Order: sequence, then structure tokens, then C-alpha cells
Amino acid sequence: MRQLPETDRDAIRLAQDPNFPRWLEQITATGGCAHPVHLSGSTTTLDGTTGEILHHYDTRHEPGERLLVRCRNRRASVCPACSRLHASDTFHLVRAGLLGGKNVPATVRQRPRLFITLTAPSFGPVHRAGEQCRPRRDGGTCEHSRSLGCGTVHAPDAAAVGRPLCPDCYDYTAHVLWHAHASKLWDRFVIDVRRRLATSAGLVQSHFAKHARLSFARVAEYQKRAAVHVHAVVRLDGPNGPDDQPPAWGTAELLNDAVRASARRVLVHTPYSPAAGELALRWGAQIDARPLRADGDGPGDDAVAAYVAKYVTKGASETGTGTDHPLTTRAEIESAPVSEHVRTLMRTCWRLGGLSEYEPLRIRAWAHTLGYRGHILTKSRAYSTTYAALRAERAHHMGHTDAPEAIIERHWRYVGSGHTPGAALLAVGIAEDLATNGEITGEVRASERGRPGAASE
Repeated sequence: MRQLPETDRDAIRLAQDPNFPRWLEQITATGGCAHPVHLSGSTTTLDGTTGEILHHYDTRHEPGERLLVRCRNRRASVCPACSRLHASDTFHLVRAGLLGGKNVPATVRQRPRLFITLTAPSFGPVHRAGEQCRPRRDGGTCEHSRSLGCGTVHAPDAAAVGRPLCPDCYDYTAHVLWHAHASKLWDRFVIDVRRRLATSAGLVQSHFAKHARLSFARVAEYQKRAAVHVHAVVRLDGPNGPDDQPPAWGTAELLNDAVRASARRVLVHTPYSPAAGELALRWGAQIDARPLRADGDGPGDDAVAAYVAKYVTKGASETGTGTDHPLTTRAEIESAPVSEHVRTLMRTCWRLGGLSEYEPLRIRAWAHTLGYRGHILTKSRAYSTTYAALRAERAHHMGHTDAPEAIIERHWRYVGSGHTPGAALLAVGIAEDLATNGEITGEVRASERGRPGAASE
């Protein structure tokens, strides 16, 4: 008789276990998480006045004497269930800063607001989609005798799009070092915008915080050429943040002018290296700044929030611009399932990371992200709510909050993670059912329909 596959045998074993209904409840409570964390321990809730035990929970009564909780990984390639929840939280975090809600006043919608895109500079000519990849009229070639155009009109999803016309001309060193300093370049940009706003208003630059506050939420996205560009919502508030109206001089036009001027002006110098010299790193020439208007003229607030939520769950492996896990050896770089262009960037990270002058940048540790060391999503403190607050609100609605005067004694330890083969199969089905039945908000599903517009990639 033909033997059943291991996954099927394991699924049958689980289904026949007397504790299967409770195990199924746990998997459902995690949303069908692909890599749940296994915890062992107990929680005791005591009355803060009398010391009476109000509630006691112990995993000794659970299947396998353990509790399964979400892994909370944002990457869809790692855990689709948790990534959908993260996308939902991101949507509401960004949306609250645009329209109000989550303890943010609705008046923020009347503030000067921009949706901006800042790109990386050119590191060498690459294949582009459409007309942009036609050869130059003069039929020019590079110093390596390669044509500066391939003569092909590429489809947007063609594998060649984003790859160098001449790999020998492409400045891989500058590309990696730009990634390593991109977060610092953003910080310099924000500081310069504040200074320009102050100067335009006739203020001493150091007094800007007494009159206004610049709030933002930004997301990093990899272009086809594997270079990061930044999308951000930028909002001008009064000195106390979203609860405070901006000064009369704070207009969308003034903010727009300051953003564009700062994006062209700021730069970051790399540490001097005998191998690469000292580079002056800037934003690319493509700068997009679109006003977000309360009257609906321009990119929609929901569309902006949905686009950010959509991208924040993408892993590097999905975009073809890296891997979702650190690379610890040169051999892992050579075996990574990436294009030769991306592999060369990884090799460059490994080479530069071995130089003492770049040691503080820890470039080798970020070779899997091509040297980019920043978070995918960051926001200023006063922009809107936080992920922690959104999780607390969700716990409240699910009835997981504790009495205000209660004393909570928790004793937990990590005992494992993941699923057996049969459990993984069942978890996938649960996750798909929950998604279909509306666990994830309709706004996040709408994010799959497109983006609000950006500078050319």
C-alpha cells in the first residue's frame, strides 16, 4: 500500500488528538500565523486592593503545555497572516496622520500636507521600460565599447529593467555607500526643511520649534535598479503637534518650496577611504511633491495610506532586491536567488564592509538589504498614533485588557516556534479563511489596486 506523505500523516495525527479542538482555537487566535512563537507559563490577575485572585491562566492545561502567539513578522514572504495584520496597522497609523482618528484630531486634514518622493541619484545608465531604453541618436558607447542603449522597448516587468547597460561602468561602490547613508541623508533633509521654513517666515532658525512642528511618516521602497527611494507624508503643525494649528505663514506652498529646495541642497560626506575616496551623497534629480488637499483635488488620503501599507509588508525577496535574512558568509551571497546586478551589490557590501574606515557602518551585516540600514517605515513622534497603541486598542476590543486597579503577575518563557508539517498546512487554510471572511480591513485590500503616483522609477 502506498504510504501517505509526511504532511498528510501529521495532519491526520493532529486531527485525531483529543486536544485538537483547543489547538485549532489557538491557531485561529493567531490568525493562522505561519511561524507562531511557543510560550510556557502563567498569568495571574489580582485585585489591587484585596489581593483576591480575579483570573489565573496556566499553559499546563493547553495542548503540549504551551500557548501559541503571533510571530508579528511584517514580511508577506515570511508570514502572510501577520503581514496582513501589520499592513492593517500601518494603514491606520498613516491614515490617522492624514484624516485624524486614533486620538489625532480631524483638523489635521486642513493642515499643509505633501506626499513626496525622493529618489537615489544615478549610479550609471540602466535598462528602462518603454521609450527610455532606446539608444541615443548619436549611437554613443561607453569606455568599454558598450552601447548606451539596447534598442529594445522593454515591458515594465521585463527582467532587464533596472540592470546596468554596462556593469563595468556602474558605480556599485557609490550605490552601496548611498544606501548606508540614506537614513542620515533623510535626517539632514528634515533639519534643512525646518531651517528653510524658519528663514522664509523671518524667524531665527533655532526658534522654529516655538512656532511650528514638521511631522512625517516615510516608507522606503526599492526601485527596479535596486536603489532605495523614499515616499513620505509631510505635515506642518503648530508647536504642540497635531493638537495645535500651524502659524498663519505656514502654507502648503511654503512647505512645497522648502521641501524641493532642501532635497536639492542637502548632502552627506562618506568617511575617507583609500579605496573609494570621499563621496558627497545627495538625493537624485527626480523629486516629486504633491499637495494633499482636503477638497480631494490631488492624491487621495486613503490611497496614500493604502499604498504605504501595501509596500511595508514586502520583503526583499519579493521585490528581487535582496533576501529577507542576513548573509553571514560570502558563499551565501553566491548562492542567493538574485540577479547578477543584485549579487554584485551584495559582493560590494562584503568588500566595503571589510575595510576599517567603514566598520562603523556595519555594511556586511546589511548585505542582504544591499547596504540600506534604515527601517522600512519611520515616523516623527507627533505624526500620529503608534503600533503599540494600535495593538493595545485591538486587545481592548477583543476583551484582553486588564482591570485598571489589577495587579498582573506574569511568568513566561520561550519554548519554541513554528509548526509541524501537518500543522503548517492547517494554519495556511485557517489564514486564508480568515482573510476571505474579512479579518483584514477593506482599506488594506484596496491597497492592492495601485499607488497614488510618484516620481519615475
